[in-house]
Amino acid sequence: MDIATHLDRLIATLDLDGQDAISQAISAAVRAVPRHLFIPDVGLIEPRAGSRRLIDRQADPDAWFEVVYGNHYVVTQLDDGRTPLTALEGDYTSSASQPGTVATLLKHLAAEPGCRVLEIGTGTGYTAALLSHMVGQDNVVSIEVDAGIAEQAAKKLAAAGLRPWLVVGDGAAGHPGHGPYDRVHVTCGIRDIPPAWVAQCRPGALIVLPWHPGFGAGHCLRLVVQADGTARGRVVDGAAYMMMRSQRLRPDENPERDDERRRYWTALDPRALDHLSAGADLAISALTGLHAHSETGVDDDGEWLCMWVSDPVDAGRWATVTWRPGRSRHVVQQAGDRPVWDEVLQAYARWVAWGEPHWSDFGVTVAEDGTHVWLSSPENVL
Repeated sequence: MDIATHLDRLIATLDLDGQDAISQAISAAVRAVPRHLFIPDVGLIEPRAGSRRLIDRQADPDAWFEVVYGNHYVVTQLDDGRTPLTALEGDYTSSASQPGTVATLLKHLAAEPGCRVLEIGTGTGYTAALLSHMVGQDNVVSIEVDAGIAEQAAKKLAAAGLRPWLVVGDGAAGHPGHGPYDRVHVTCGIRDIPPAWVAQCRPGALIVLPWHPGFGAGHCLRLVVQADGTARGRVVDGAAYMMMRSQRLRPDENPERDDERRRYWTALDPRALDHLSAGADLAISALTGLHAHSETGVDDDGEWLCMWVSDPVDAGRWATVTWRPGRSRHVVQQAGDRPVWDEVLQAYARWVAWGEPHWSDFGVTVAEDGTHVWLSSPENVL
C-alpha cells in the first residue's frame, strides 16, 4: 500500500468531513505531513488494557504502517527514557498522540494562516508539523522539556522540510520572546493552568489544553483570553494526555498506606464513581480538590476494584473503597484528619441535587489569583 493510500485511510478515520475552513485545513495538513516520518521504527502500543506490544518497522513493516496510519497512539518513551520500550513495563512518558484526538484539539484551536502559535509539548514533532502547514512554520513555537526528545523531533521536522521554532524547557513558563500569541496548543495533561500562557497572549487568543484537575477523566478546555488579562472558557470535549512533567504527582503526594486507619462500610459502589459522567467528576474535583485513581485485578477471592482518594496537599489524608462482586456494601479504609471519602459523597450528592449537569455546563476562569471553576456562567463559581 502506498503512502497516499495510507493517508486516505487515516483521513477517513478522522472527523473531518465538515465543509468548514478549519476541518479542510486540518485535512490538508494531515495529507501534507506523512505521519510515518515522525514515528520511530520501534514503538509500543496497547490496543487493550494490559496488552502492551511492540511495533517494529524492520521486522514487520506492514503491521507497523497499519498502526501508524490507523487511529492509534504510539508510545515512544517509558520512565523518562530510563526503561527501554522492549521491557514493555513502566510509565508512559512520551508518545505520538492518537490522530483522532489531535484532530479534535486542532479543531477547537481553530488556528488560521498567520496565527502565531505556542505549542506546549513537541513530542515527536508531528503536531508542530501540522501547525506549521496550517499557519506557516515561522509562526510556530514549540517547547519540549526533554532535550533528547526535542533533538529527535528537530531531526524529523527537518527531514520533512520544516523548521518551526523549537525550544527546550519547561512549557509551564511559556516563551515570551516570540509572543504575543494568538493560539496556545497544549499536548500534555495540565492540573494547574499556568498564568504565563495567558500573559503571553493577545486579547481574543485561544488556549486549548487537556485539563486533568485530579478526579476522574481528562477534559479538553477551550479558553478565550480577555482584555483584562484573564482567560475563560468551557469544557468542550474529552482529552486524556500524559501529565506535564512539572505537574506530575510527586512521591510525597502519593497516599501513605501505612498510617493508622479507620475501617467502615459504604453502600455506594465505587465502580459508579470510577465510571461517572465527566460532569460528576468535574464537580467532585472542583468542590473537594481531591485526587483519585482506581486499580483493578483478580485474586483468590475473584475480581476487585479499589479506588484511592487522596489529598494532594497532605499524603497522610486518604481513603480506599474496595468493590467485590456480589456485595451490597463495600469496605472503606480512611486515614488522616480529613474525611476525604465523606467529602466525595457530599460532592456527588450536590452534583445530583443540581440536576446532574453535563460536562459541557462547566467552565473555568484563569486569573492572577488562580483557577476558578464555574457552573453554567462565570458568575456561578463553585
